[in-house]
Amino acid sequence: MTQGRTSTSGFGWPLAVRPSPSLLLVAALLVASLVSALAVITTTHLTREQYGRLQQLEREQNQLQTEWGQLLLEESAWSSPARIERLAMERLEMRLPDVDEVEVIRP
Repeated sequence: MTQGRTSTSGFGWPLAVRPSPSLLLVAALLVASLVSALAVITTTHLTREQYGRLQQLEREQNQLQTEWGQLLLEESAWSSPARIERLAMERLEMRLPDVDEVEVIRP
């Protein structure tokens, strides 16, 4: 009695029915589209995060560049020859030697 019939599952779907190749192609294309859409979303999100990080680093670079310029100015002020000479005279009581106090030593 069951020779000509195909077996069915409890939901009435025949087990022996195979989907057509075009249905499989459509399903594969649908899955590929979903995967591609998720990849685009993920890439866009990561790009925005990285761009935000880039802007933060550029702001930090500008701040450090400004600080570096200020430090260079401060260094040049502290190491100016006029300041060094003034400090040597005031604190260390140094002075330029007179001509008769200079001795030239030759090898």
